[in-house]
Amino acid sequence: MKALITGGAGFIGSHLADYLLEKGYSVTALDNLSTGSKKNIGHLLKNKNFKLVDGDILDETLVKKLVSEVEEVYHLAAALGVKNIMEKPLESLITNIKGTEIVLEAVANKKVKTFIASTSEVYGKQTGVLLTEDSDRVYGSTTTKRWSYADGKAVDEFLALGYHDEKDLPIVIGRLFNTVGPRQTGQYGMVIPRFVNQALKNEPLTVYNDGSMVRSFTYVGDAVEAIYGLMIKENTIGEVFNIGNGKTITIKRLAEKIIKMTNSQSVIEYIPYEEVFGKGFEDMQERKPSIAKINQYIGYDPKVNLDEILVRTIDYNRKFIVEGAYS
Repeated sequence: MKALITGGAGFIGSHLADYLLEKGYSVTALDNLSTGSKKNIGHLLKNKNFKLVDGDILDETLVKKLVSEVEEVYHLAAALGVKNIMEKPLESLITNIKGTEIVLEAVANKKVKTFIASTSEVYGKQTGVLLTEDSDRVYGSTTTKRWSYADGKAVDEFLALGYHDEKDLPIVIGRLFNTVGPRQTGQYGMVIPRFVNQALKNEPLTVYNDGSMVRSFTYVGDAVEAIYGLMIKENTIGEVFNIGNGKTITIKRLAEKIIKMTNSQSVIEYIPYEEVFGKGFEDMQERKPSIAKINQYIGYDPKVNLDEILVRTIDYNRKFIVEGAYS
C-alpha cells in the first residue's frame, strides 16, 4: 500500500509515517518544513520505503502528481498553533482552506480514500458540556482573530463532506484534541512542550490567565493508531470522529505536575492573555471530548495516561535540551 502524508515531517505526521511504515506501507511525506522539521523524520530518510518531498500543499501540480502515485492520503498539513494563527491569520486561512481544497480536488479524480485532520477548535467557545461530534459550535466575532483557525478548519470539514456527498469521495474526518508527545515543539504555543522545556531549564512556567482552563491530552501514539483504525474500516467513510482522551486537567494543575515530575526549581508565573496574544483575545474555559462514537466504530480506547505522556515527553526533551537541539 502506498500512502501520502501531507505535513509528513510534522509532529503527528512523522509519528504516522513511523506507524504506516511498520505496517508495510510505502510512505511519501509532503512538507514545506515551515512548522515541520527534518529532525522529526531524520531516522526515516534512509528507509527505501520512505520519501520526503520538500513542497507545499498550495502547489496544485505537485499535489496532483503525488496523489496519482498513492492509494491513500492522510491530509495533516496545516497552519497551526494559537500564536502562529494570531500572528499570521491570512496566511493561515489560505493554507488551511485553499490547501485542503487542492488536496480534495486531487484525490476526487482518483477516488482515493482520504483522512482529513480537523481539530477540537471547531467547537469554538462551547463549554460546560461533553463535546460530541454533533455538538453545536459557538464562535466569537469575526473581528477576533482567535476564531479564524476554528472557522478555517470547519470549512475544511464542510468541503470534505461536500466532496463525499457530491463526488462520492471516500473521506474520514478526525477532530484531534490536544495531541501531545515526543517531537512536539512549544514554539507555536503548545502547552506541554512549552511547560516541560521551561521546567527543565528552571525557568518560570508561564500560565496564561489564571490557569483554571480545563483540557484533555491525547498521546500521539494513541492518536495515530486511531487514524489508522478509521482508515481501514469501510463504515467510517463520510463520518466525523473525535480523537481524544476523556480525562481532563486544569492548566494550573498541569504546570504543578510538570514542576514536580522534573524536580524543577521553576515557579508558576501568571500572564494575562492580552500580554501574549494582544487585545481582545478569547479562549474556551473547558474542552472535553466524547469518544463514544470512535469507540463504537473501531474500539478506540486511549492506552497512555497523562503521567506516562509527561514521562515520555520529559525524557525526550531533556535529551534535546542537553544536546542543545532545542531553545
